[in-house]
Amino acid sequence: MILHKGEMLFRQGESGPLYHLRSGLLKIVRVHQDGSQILVNLITPDEIIPHHSLISPNPYFGTAVALSTCEVDILPQQEWYQELDRNPERYRSIALLLQDRLRMLQQRIDQLTEVAPAKKLQKLQAWFHSYIATAALTDVLTQEEIGQFLGLRRETVNRLLRKS
Repeated sequence: MILHKGEMLFRQGESGPLYHLRSGLLKIVRVHQDGSQILVNLITPDEIIPHHSLISPNPYFGTAVALSTCEVDILPQQEWYQELDRNPERYRSIALLLQDRLRMLQQRIDQLTEVAPAKKLQKLQAWFHSYIATAALTDVLTQEEIGQFLGLRRETVNRLLRKS
């Protein structure tokens, strides 16, 4: 399936299949009761999501939205879990997927623990460039989303972007 920028893959709270992102970039946003949204994750190529449902089904934690044109495979829930029951060695492949994700989260923690806001932004831009070299970070994420992702105020992000 092809998703275009801004299209939704799934909604928070719903249940359904898993997905394999072949190409593109997705964002996961958490929607609060008042309608406000918080960016909680970026999904990169070759990830299978939702991560928390790789071994057992769970409702979607957030809403997945395409940040660029994405190619996505649908992995039907029943088939996925039946395959796990038939082939226990698949748990190793899932463990390796989760290990890769944890390593990426370590990079995110490295970004967030930088003291200087400019360094946080530089590290995010470098990380982002490795996934979407043709687009600028601000072409894909709003200043508000960049701030949420880095733990900075939007105004700080705006000031830093104007300096660079």
